[in-house]
Amino acid sequence: MTSSLNRQFLLAQRPVGLPSHDTFSYVESAIGEPGPGQILVKNLYLSLDPAMRGWMNDAKSYIPPVGLGEVMRALGVGEVIASHHADFAVGDHVNGALGVQDYFLGEPKGFYKVDATRAPLPLYLSALGMTGMTAYFALLDVGAPKAGETVVISGAAGAVGSIAGQIAKLKGCRVIGIAGGADKCKFLIDELGFDGAIDYKSEDVIAGLKRECPKGVNVYFDNVGGDILDAVLTRLAFKARVIICGAISQYNNKQAIKGPANYLNLLVNSARMEGMVVMTYAPRFAEAAQEMAGWMASGKLKSKEHIVTGLQTFPDTLLKLFSGENFGKLVLKVD
Repeated sequence: MTSSLNRQFLLAQRPVGLPSHDTFSYVESAIGEPGPGQILVKNLYLSLDPAMRGWMNDAKSYIPPVGLGEVMRALGVGEVIASHHADFAVGDHVNGALGVQDYFLGEPKGFYKVDATRAPLPLYLSALGMTGMTAYFALLDVGAPKAGETVVISGAAGAVGSIAGQIAKLKGCRVIGIAGGADKCKFLIDELGFDGAIDYKSEDVIAGLKRECPKGVNVYFDNVGGDILDAVLTRLAFKARVIICGAISQYNNKQAIKGPANYLNLLVNSARMEGMVVMTYAPRFAEAAQEMAGWMASGKLKSKEHIVTGLQTFPDTLLKLFSGENFGKLVLKVD
């Protein structure tokens, strides 16, 4: 079919702390032909997500870890260039676990078609993909915000946080974002319509919460964990809901994960804290995507993608997630 080689990043070792170049091995291999029930996909865009760090650990989780010597797992969108599967034809664009490589070859388990004529392909990795699904269901089902309530979001300028905050605004809430840097905080207010922002890099978070949330926090959407989670727990309102969506500040710890020291505030405020795994809501993805697509078409919901070009930049680009360099959904364009 083609004489091209498939560039791949394999998981070479399980990192302790931050991943490095040594965490992965770069190989080039023949592409191969699809067998019965298989498809061959040319990968176009890959989603880089904090969850990838957890997939590198040999630990029980909501999804099996990536095995040593296996292609590093990554969601992506691409074009079918050969197919022996009845549901997918050559020319279809698909979303699925394509892996950090030029081409995916195998059974399309969990894959679904996307329409490149209706939205740019990177959007299917952000607002119209798992990022958007996570924000939608974590906020609306777990957080259950009511009009007039105060919603605080950490990692608010990131992929999930920026979408969740906008949905909270659409539901009539007062929304406060916690982000790192003046530019990100300005973006939250000026571009996304947040009511306030706290720059954790330049001010005390508890002081910022007292200023922006004088009546307390009704819903906290947590993407970072650690000290910021502890700070927000001191400002909970009665019957508050804390959504544990992520804990990026803890993923590269070399010591034990730091749990919340202020958890007794859940008790005294009759509050609850609940974790969220997006695949729990897979049967309802279509309904969420339809509503979010409508919001986007009417200009009520914005999505920001941070696109880096070049498969071979993968190890360095991945680290942008943990340094806070990415501004919006981090996407790797496969050149």
